[in-house]
Amino acid sequence: MSDIKLFRTKGTVEEIPGTSVTVEKSLQVLFENNLEALLGVRKLESEYYTGPVHRGRIDTLGIDENHTPVIIEYKRATNENVINQGLYYLDWLLDHKAEFQLLVQKKLDRETADSIDWTAPRLICIAGDYTKFDQYAVQQINRHIELLRYKRYGDDLLLLELVNVPNSSKDFGSSPRGSSDNVDIGEDWVKPTGPYKTFEDNLNQADSSLYDLYSALRDYILALGDDVQVKRLKYYEAFKRIRNIASVIIQPQVRNLLVIVRVDPDTVTVEEGFTRNVRNIGHWGTGDLEITLRSMDDLEKAKPFLNLAYERS
Repeated sequence: MSDIKLFRTKGTVEEIPGTSVTVEKSLQVLFENNLEALLGVRKLESEYYTGPVHRGRIDTLGIDENHTPVIIEYKRATNENVINQGLYYLDWLLDHKAEFQLLVQKKLDRETADSIDWTAPRLICIAGDYTKFDQYAVQQINRHIELLRYKRYGDDLLLLELVNVPNSSKDFGSSPRGSSDNVDIGEDWVKPTGPYKTFEDNLNQADSSLYDLYSALRDYILALGDDVQVKRLKYYEAFKRIRNIASVIIQPQVRNLLVIVRVDPDTVTVEEGFTRNVRNIGHWGTGDLEITLRSMDDLEKAKPFLNLAYERS
């Protein structure tokens, strides 16, 4: 069990006891009613029936803020192998992409359905605790599996802890510019038509100073914590923990980086030419505050915003 402790500091300091009993139906309902706030996931269906062949029910089926399909399974019994069960449903999902797309179109909209990213569908397992064997097993499986541990404090506090960093979310590391050897864009990836260039195209066209700025930004975000994951999408690169921290867009034509962070623009001083409120403006990625980086000095100014976004993700 996690050794995180929570204390009440008003008056006499006392520990608030935490519990992580077997997942009850009420906890699943709590998650499903607040999926976007808790996990950055939009719910599509609960107890989704996979048909007469697979004969199973996915606890929660959704799509995340990066348009990636998400399966959520809750571990209800200590002897339940929720990881194997989730892998079974992941295989079903990859065999039924058209069915999933139609579901997204029905529940959300056509635009979201057309922009589903099949690079690495996510399996999120939620349990009061995991064994060392669970944590070892997921590191041997080349799938995007996230183990979330929860703990309840009193009647109104819920702690979520990301136990592992999925294999499919490793840093692209020292992969040279112009090489996609370490970037799994998936067999279903199709270069989009129209005026928008892909992230990879823009990265390849960046001059040396812009590429160095991007590398410094990436290294700083990854260094914020061991739980930071990175996913390269068609038009931007997303850095996340449980939810997105920052979305990075490269603009080689104007030699800058746009960084969208999960920070409330109303709580900070917006500086013209550096930060912008994009809450009601269409943009790639997720978040309400846009930061424009043109130099290493701008990156230094942006670090407090990145730190704040990390804490809130």
